[in-house]
Amino acid sequence: MQLIQNTPDLSAYLAADDVIDHHHPRVRETAARLAKGAVDSYAYARAAYEFVRDTIPHSADSGDLRVTWRASDVLEQGTGICHAKAHALTALLRAEDIPTALCYQRLAYDAGTGWCVHGLVAVRFHGAWHRQDCRGNKPGVDAQFSLDGERLAWVPDTESNEVDYPVLFDVPHLVVLDVMRSAPDRPYLWENLPDSLPL
Repeated sequence: MQLIQNTPDLSAYLAADDVIDHHHPRVRETAARLAKGAVDSYAYARAAYEFVRDTIPHSADSGDLRVTWRASDVLEQGTGICHAKAHALTALLRAEDIPTALCYQRLAYDAGTGWCVHGLVAVRFHGAWHRQDCRGNKPGVDAQFSLDGERLAWVPDTESNEVDYPVLFDVPHLVVLDVMRSAPDRPYLWENLPDSLPL
């Protein structure tokens, strides 16, 4: 699949905003700590990915009812759904000048009776984009950081109307973000996340 930037300006994938708030002290502190043990930007990217994947539980796996959406809040509260974790990883990578995009999949759930939009990221190395899924591993899910072929949590089944959206966004998709911002708790969020993206 050919990944498509929604803006040709690569600097957009380094920008900060109120969601990807990589100038926040919590983000800077976490990035600095991770960078200490990294010999290069590739090692840092792997360390940041594994930190978000492994030390911030996916709130559905842990049963946490809190909703986070701002990167600094995800890091401070240590919880979030896939989209929130993608925001945190994006902020950590951009904090160290690694171009990072947000991207999405449409996946089936409840034995194929419903769909949800799943969030992940893409990092730019060696002139190409590489998608990574930091949602957190569990039985049946073994996502790994890789620049040599994707190792995502899920591969969409097109026969089941699952979709890999090819667009790389410099900011979170508003359809997803609006629901996250307004959700009082995770059960509400779970019921109201979009089942597809208008592109």
